[in-house]
Amino acid sequence: MLFIARSRPSRSFSSSYTTPSHAQSSNIVTSEAARRNYKKMKQELQNRAPILITTGEPAGIGPDLVVQLLQQPCDAPLAIVGDAELLLERAKMLGVKLVRTEEGLMGKKATAILEQTPLRVPSVPGKLDQRNVDYVMSTLKKAVASCMSGKSSAMITGPVQKSVILEAGYEFSGHTEFLAKRAGVSTPVMMLVNDTLRVALATVHMPLSEVALALTADRLERVLCVVNEALIKRFNINKPVIGVCGLNPHAGESGHLGEEETETMAPVLRKLNDSGLVVEGPLPADTVFAPSVAARFDAIVAMYHDQGLPVIKRNGIGFATNITLGLPFIRTSVDHGTALSIAGTGTAETRGLISALGVTQQLIDAK
Repeated sequence: MLFIARSRPSRSFSSSYTTPSHAQSSNIVTSEAARRNYKKMKQELQNRAPILITTGEPAGIGPDLVVQLLQQPCDAPLAIVGDAELLLERAKMLGVKLVRTEEGLMGKKATAILEQTPLRVPSVPGKLDQRNVDYVMSTLKKAVASCMSGKSSAMITGPVQKSVILEAGYEFSGHTEFLAKRAGVSTPVMMLVNDTLRVALATVHMPLSEVALALTADRLERVLCVVNEALIKRFNINKPVIGVCGLNPHAGESGHLGEEETETMAPVLRKLNDSGLVVEGPLPADTVFAPSVAARFDAIVAMYHDQGLPVIKRNGIGFATNITLGLPFIRTSVDHGTALSIAGTGTAETRGLISALGVTQQLIDAK
């Protein structure tokens, strides 16, 4: 097994994530000075450009989550890109408060500016309709434009149904690639984070049979540089340490189980280490995620989608947040899909959206 590393002591992982500020606001204020500081902090939050949330597939749980989010207190200013009637109807189904105001929407404990984007046809929970794909794509285009102009401080995207988007004639492999193309970015990188791991992907939405060909030296180098820069600028880690998974079992077993590690990956890692980055690998993917090994790294880069994401989702859906690195703006999302079967029933859990909101606020604070 080939292993390239810089000598560095083992260390414990320290999560940079906490609960969203709306949860923090419930802490008891014990002094007048603390009250003044809290009031000042809250005012600064309110003066920020809003965090924009897209509703995702209208037949899925995206609208449910937006409606339910507005039932909870939130210090951060919010904006919603979506259809008012869709959200009002969904709130009625869920039996929760939602009122259309002059500027947007008001729930039980939070409000949001509304960027009205009409559905093409009324949406029925659980029933996909290709005619509303234009609505979904319009919300994403508006979100990108808002973030690029500075009107919004970040975006959180609701889950979309890729199959119906493709069937409607759009070229769409996922949010990551779509947003990068709209923003003019050549190397977007998907990273999922929870309170113990940051896992990025060298390739994203492609068949497994295409991964080895796509994993060129140039691509790997660009991905690792994007991850390193994001850890410094977005996560305030001065000297990131990045673990790099091998592509093949046992990281190629010194070329006996595949040559990608020796022929492609090792030269890239040597080059980057010589340039000042700290990257370790190629590492066997079946051991690098063990807690004692993963604790050495600020992020681990997996070579393909299902090599890295099942590990970080092992605690259950809704405990991780998806971040797109390399964009000129902050984009996060929930770690789950549209859940068509429970849309409109009130059983969808909001923890994924609340987690994404908390991570988004921390990324904004780090800028």
